[in-house]
Amino acid sequence: MDESATDLALKTDELELSRESQTERLLLLIGGGFIAINFSALMLLRSSNNLIEWLPLLIWIGCAIGGHLLLHRYLANRDPLIFPLVMFLSGWGLVIIDRLAPRFADRQAIWLIVSVIMMFLTAEFPYLMRWLKRYRYTLLIGGLILLISTILFGTNPTGQETAPQLWLGFGGLFFQPSEALKVILVAFLASYLAEQYPLLRAEHLRDHRHLPLSPRIIGPMILMWLLAVIIAVWQRDLGTAVVFFMVFIILLYVASGYLWILVSGGFLTVLAAFAAYYLFSVVRLRIDIWINPWIEAEGRAYQIVQSLMAFAAGGIFGQGVGQGNPTFIPVVHSDFVFAALAEEWGLFGIIAMIFCFMLLIVRGFRVSALHQDRPFYALFAIGLSALLAIQSLLIMGGVLKLVPLTGVTLPYISYGGSSLLISFIIAGLLLRLSCGERS
Repeated sequence: MDESATDLALKTDELELSRESQTERLLLLIGGGFIAINFSALMLLRSSNNLIEWLPLLIWIGCAIGGHLLLHRYLANRDPLIFPLVMFLSGWGLVIIDRLAPRFADRQAIWLIVSVIMMFLTAEFPYLMRWLKRYRYTLLIGGLILLISTILFGTNPTGQETAPQLWLGFGGLFFQPSEALKVILVAFLASYLAEQYPLLRAEHLRDHRHLPLSPRIIGPMILMWLLAVIIAVWQRDLGTAVVFFMVFIILLYVASGYLWILVSGGFLTVLAAFAAYYLFSVVRLRIDIWINPWIEAEGRAYQIVQSLMAFAAGGIFGQGVGQGNPTFIPVVHSDFVFAALAEEWGLFGIIAMIFCFMLLIVRGFRVSALHQDRPFYALFAIGLSALLAIQSLLIMGGVLKLVPLTGVTLPYISYGGSSLLISFIIAGLLLRLSCGERS
């Protein structure tokens, strides 16, 4: 009787794993069909007979098949939606980049190969979560060294001395350390707050008349505040500074349950924005063109005005791939790729893309629910999901003039090897956590 029950349980588990693999395969096929149709339409529009121009699509197909087979073999009980979602978004991004700046599409495709490999290695690497938790200070010091190196030796791929120097260059390759620092910071905060979790959730602290003013709580807040200020002042990287601080506030709120933390974080952000407006010209410029871009539509606000026109031109159904004029927007393939998507795929395309991001973030929060008895795992999943959510909201809101421009990229879609690589590593970490295993 016991053997029969065991056999039945094993068969049930195998059936469940098979269904999850089939779900992932079906979603990849649907996403691949959409990407192949749009890429083919773009090639027909160009009347291209050169097989080399089809290379980005072929690379995407190879990454999708290879990634699925590897995950099916080595990570069978993963979340079946995460990999199809990130592959669909990255494939859509390849189509848009090939449409806007064809010479960058091959580079992005090569970065996609590297990113999928790193995603798999991250998801399969044994004891990764345990190491991230145990060596948090080593990781933090390494991340700060990268940040200091960028401040001292940073460059810009365009060669413009007046542009933000946010990259480190090696032999013609450029990497943006702040992208890696995002994941390092989330791992550090999740580990630290998980260690302080009993203190934060202690009964005597539930009395709102007594705020947790312990140095163990105030210390990280001051550290995060200083780190955000350093990034904003010395690197002029407002987007990264805002993302860092907001993710920290969310994690601290989730760990403690105190609503006043969210209120205080919002107040500090607004206070910092007011101070930065009067102290830094770059902040003043972005807020001025956010409030009223039309008075300088042909000058400093040209980029955001063209972006708004692209949204208006897209309408509900869009102009069609290759049919619009999104290239009027400067640096459209990086900072303003969302506007290009709106013009050529319309409102339906916007809704589809936002739905994919929402579903990916919800799956990330679902992963955290699998680890309710393990604070580090739960907080890490929430932090990674919040990182994707905040960065996406900042750039989409900035392009739509709902919030001031911050200069962050749209994960998985915008051109940029560093952003794509780190975004796929985040996906690999979520895949690992979705297995619900102690690692």
